[in-house]
Amino acid sequence: METEKKQSEAEYEPDLGQDTERSRSLAEELAAEGSNLYEKKCILINREIDSMGMGRYQWYLWALCGLGYWIDLMWAQAFGLVLSPLQQELGFGDDQTGNLSTAFSSGLTAGAFVWGVLVDIIGRQWAFNLTVFIASIFGLCLGIPDSYDSILVLTAFVGFGVGGNIPIDTTITLEFTPQNRRYLLPLLSIFQPIGVVICSVIAYGFIPNYSCAPNFSEPNSLPACSKAQPGQDCCTKASNMGWRYLLFCLGAITLFVFFLRFVVFRFQESPKFLVYRGRDEKAVQVLQYVAKMNKRACNITLEDFEALEKEHNSLASSTPVLGGGAKQLQATWSEKIKLELVRFKILFSSPQMARLTILVWLTYICDYWGFTVAGTYLPQIIALKNGALNLSLRYTYRSYIYIYLPGTLGVLLGTLLYRTPFIGRKWAMVISSALMGTSIFVFSTVNSAASNIGLNVMEYFFQSMFNAILYGWTPEAFPAPIRGTACGIASFWGRLFGIVSPLIAQHLYAQGEGKDINSVLYLAGGVTLGCVFTTAFLPGKLVGRQSL
Repeated sequence: METEKKQSEAEYEPDLGQDTERSRSLAEELAAEGSNLYEKKCILINREIDSMGMGRYQWYLWALCGLGYWIDLMWAQAFGLVLSPLQQELGFGDDQTGNLSTAFSSGLTAGAFVWGVLVDIIGRQWAFNLTVFIASIFGLCLGIPDSYDSILVLTAFVGFGVGGNIPIDTTITLEFTPQNRRYLLPLLSIFQPIGVVICSVIAYGFIPNYSCAPNFSEPNSLPACSKAQPGQDCCTKASNMGWRYLLFCLGAITLFVFFLRFVVFRFQESPKFLVYRGRDEKAVQVLQYVAKMNKRACNITLEDFEALEKEHNSLASSTPVLGGGAKQLQATWSEKIKLELVRFKILFSSPQMARLTILVWLTYICDYWGFTVAGTYLPQIIALKNGALNLSLRYTYRSYIYIYLPGTLGVLLGTLLYRTPFIGRKWAMVISSALMGTSIFVFSTVNSAASNIGLNVMEYFFQSMFNAILYGWTPEAFPAPIRGTACGIASFWGRLFGIVSPLIAQHLYAQGEGKDINSVLYLAGGVTLGCVFTTAFLPGKLVGRQSL
């Protein structure tokens, strides 16, 4: 019997290149073969969500979670676009250019960790709304200060709010989406290039028209007023409002997203979160609410959960367990702490699980390191290269739109490969990360109007493809009790190294006479290629029961 059980579980773990769908009969076999109480309840929830299908509630929720992705990349792109006019107005040196990205990454790091852990403690509902609220308030204030230090502080708080979006939104989407629609997880990333394009369009409308100089690379551009000689014309706040208008617009857009999430849409707490917190009755109420909104019948009742508890209690001890219903709610604080420790141990519960966890962390580190440097410095490097070709600032900002728009196609290709046999998640990530890093290296060797657009289109296309697969696959790889925490910690490690990378890049950028552009590009491209190795060594089979 034990041998048969192991064989069944081995068959159950799908390959990275295969879809994670499982039939109802397999779920019944799993339940019959002695899954723990929480998993049995999750199987009931899965079957109920699958029977409802992709209804109105799920589509609204998917779109609102997509707006979280949108905000994430929209703000990240903004700081690269405002860096040049900001530097010209405030007069800080090239050795301080990385501080803006570092401040944002610091906030993202804290946000990814705090919100990633809190989403499994206080629930999905509060975190879903608070992240965008915090980002909107500090984002609206970001264009007000006249000092670089004040801007850095506000930038960090914006990052703190934004940092929780992706781990929270992927977790929420996974737990409400039918298993035959799991391809919608990587498709969430389509909102990221859209956010980047919208940010670039707004920047194109404001910055060239409300900036001190037509080209930031000109040697005779107006100096910062703090650096100007007495009587010399300088770059004043009034003549350089473009970057501030951009940040005000992004803050207003973020506030609008909060309004949609908090006022227009009534988000319900995840039934799986409620179950592993012992709140079975509330979980049933949520499922009934979703079914009503989808105009379907809800077939699950509290009695179904109670029947599973009776069966479990007749076979096991009376110690509270995850998903233990009323018994879990009545547990002492020491018992609840033990349950939390059991939850965290899931990440390293077996050699294969430990391998998965560590490789996911390393992938996020390499990915965030590479695209943080690229996102911070590529806009400025393109501006410098275009300036050397006597191309206008308006042309440069218009080219950003051309560069980032094809990212939507990268997401669509990643979504397609996500479900393609023999390629799937693993090899699609290996190939896209290799091409992403290669495009950055080639960009360092050429300088023409066509190559400056074409190679950056290639870089962002494969970056969008890689991240779509990575963000969609990560929550599937971990079970629900640790899902938000696992995604949050992975993002935390990535964001943490996103703090370090701009500091190294700014040191390279300011070396010697002039700006050492290629060293920055080598750093971004080299680290990005690390994703090739971390994804290539991922386990051949996903660990954890993805749909639970």
